Amino acid sequence: MPHASKHALAVESRNQRAVSLYAEGKFADALAMIAPTLQSSTEAAHALKADALNIAATCSLRLNRVADAENYWRQCIETQPDFAPAYDGLGMLYKSLKRLPEAVTVYRTLQTLRPGMAEVHNNLGTLLHDLRRLPDAEAAYRQALALRPDYAQAYFNLGLVLHDLRRLHDAETAYRAALAAHPDYAEAHNNLGNVLKEQGRLAEADAAYRQALLIKPHYPAALNNLGTLLEASNRLTEAELAFRLAVTVQSDYVEAHANLGALLVKLKRLPEAETALRQAISHRPGFGEAYYSLGNVLHAQGRLPEAEAAYRQAIALRPDLAEAHHNLGVMLAALDRLREAVACVQQALRLRAGYAEAHYNLGNILKRLDRLPEAEAAFRSALALRPDYADAHFYLATLLLATGQFAEGWQRYESRYEHPGFAHHNSRTLLHCPQWQGEPLTGRSLLVWQEDGLGDMIQFSRYLALLKARGAATITLACAPVLRKLMTGVDGVDRIVDPHTALSQAAQYDCWTSLMSAPWHARTTLATIPAATRFVLDPGSVERWRARLDTLPAGRKIGLVWKGNPQHHNDAHRSLPSLATLASLWTLPEVNFVSLQKGPAESEAHDAPASLPLLHLGSDVQDLADSAAIISQLDLVVCVDTSVAHLAASLRRPCWILLPATAVDWRWLHGRDDSPWYPDTVRLFRQAAGEPWTAVVERVRRAYIEQFV
Repeated sequence: MPHASKHALAVESRNQRAVSLYAEGKFADALAMIAPTLQSSTEAAHALKADALNIAATCSLRLNRVADAENYWRQCIETQPDFAPAYDGLGMLYKSLKRLPEAVTVYRTLQTLRPGMAEVHNNLGTLLHDLRRLPDAEAAYRQALALRPDYAQAYFNLGLVLHDLRRLHDAETAYRAALAAHPDYAEAHNNLGNVLKEQGRLAEADAAYRQALLIKPHYPAALNNLGTLLEASNRLTEAELAFRLAVTVQSDYVEAHANLGALLVKLKRLPEAETALRQAISHRPGFGEAYYSLGNVLHAQGRLPEAEAAYRQAIALRPDLAEAHHNLGVMLAALDRLREAVACVQQALRLRAGYAEAHYNLGNILKRLDRLPEAEAAFRSALALRPDYADAHFYLATLLLATGQFAEGWQRYESRYEHPGFAHHNSRTLLHCPQWQGEPLTGRSLLVWQEDGLGDMIQFSRYLALLKARGAATITLACAPVLRKLMTGVDGVDRIVDPHTALSQAAQYDCWTSLMSAPWHARTTLATIPAATRFVLDPGSVERWRARLDTLPAGRKIGLVWKGNPQHHNDAHRSLPSLATLASLWTLPEVNFVSLQKGPAESEAHDAPASLPLLHLGSDVQDLADSAAIISQLDLVVCVDTSVAHLAASLRRPCWILLPATAVDWRWLHGRDDSPWYPDTVRLFRQAAGEPWTAVVERVRRAYIEQFV
């Protein structure tokens, strides 16, 4: 045998033995085996050198000697320019190194060399997809499928790119074709589920995810996706189980940890939610969405400084995350950092103009800043995006009423019945008779149902006579026991019952209504507000309280209420810090003070200094009829925004009301120091932004001196 032939056989033998060693995982031994060939320059070795260089590149890559692998493949291509495996290996190496344009160049060459090889077109498609050259990627996948119509992986990859192109029906077709070629392709079932879910075909998506899990029971992505579907279907317990299984299978699955955390927020299991979200962050410190959800958890727990830090970290990592900007703004508003809050919510809207919740909350913040035209526009933007947005309807209604736009305001105020979070929402279910919609009442029995506070009932009791004037045969008023004696004798009322009795007898009435709906049915405007109710006082009660008041020294008597119901949504702003806030009034000459205060703050009146001319009657008051008997004998009432204000004003006693800078109730209108609901009776003292209550009280003191001294 010629020497050259023996040498070639030896090279071929070393190559084969190297391949065997590679298959056994002995990469260094395989590389050593072919070293003589790589170093040889003989013509016989040169003929088989391309194979050896390819083996060397592959072994080097497995030994993590990336530069050597690249060099060997380049030498291989130089040695044999049509050696396809070298192009394939070098292209995949560049892909792993994120050198995608170079990888595409290599695969374009390979595409020319092997135009009939479907795998080449498929691999080129993945590179183009990674470069976000989606139409080019689609074309490459379709070339692969033209060559091999049963190529399941190419159909799957085509589905991925079509999904990214938002061509959901085409993506579905591609995934179904992949499954036709390979029915047990779990990943294709999973991705088909994703496409179906986005199309709103939830039952089919559920089946697709479950089929993926039937094939591959420990498939974390399918478990996570099934969990999101179950959560969207409000099957929260099942969703929790799916997320927990996903993180059990893959402990570092950050999306599943984050989804579990967000779900636990919905379930109000906040400590567990925090744990899950911190797990997600520990596995991926740059996960902005997890910081956002953590901010929500901390916000819900009242840990506002921590929540702010979490939201800001989310924004630093994901500046385009509109929800993080929005929720940071909402949180800052809760801290009364209103201008910062506006900037955050406006940034959320720059990122997503169609964000209805952001328009709504921007409206609320602008309203608190007294920028009412802008607030109105924001509420209307929210409603344009979501016409059934109950919160936006209601708060737009209160803004319109506060600015005297009664025609639209009263109509929109009826939206309270569509709001699941309001007590009004339940009235239609509880009361087994039709709700009155403004039709003729002639000969009909009407139940007037109390849904709102004591002050509302006093203020709007003026409409009872108007309802009677519409022809109602009987009007039954269902109200809290504390109102019963006060409402006895009110014009238009035939009978007064407690709420429990009204519920048990509701079916006997022709219809029901709320006093708060009466202005809408009466088409009340600023010019047509009915006069306040004239309550009939019991002479015996008046005399009994006079005896207590007569124990005071000579001088004017001023009634005081400094705190409202602590359960009221705005009580933190409307109530004074303490009785001591009124201290500058103690210097008024020849004045006696009468405490009408009820609730926890009564103790402040009990503990007042003996030198303070204060008679505390609030603790002895049993109901609003008692309060009325006392107020009728006072010269002035100074109070915060509570039911006593409405009672004093209805009794035609001068009433000076201290209103907060934040979230003033709509009924006092905007920017006025009087009230068309109580003309010549009420005077409003509005707190300016940043103004301490003591300064407001000082203005009250000076006003008293100007008027009475």
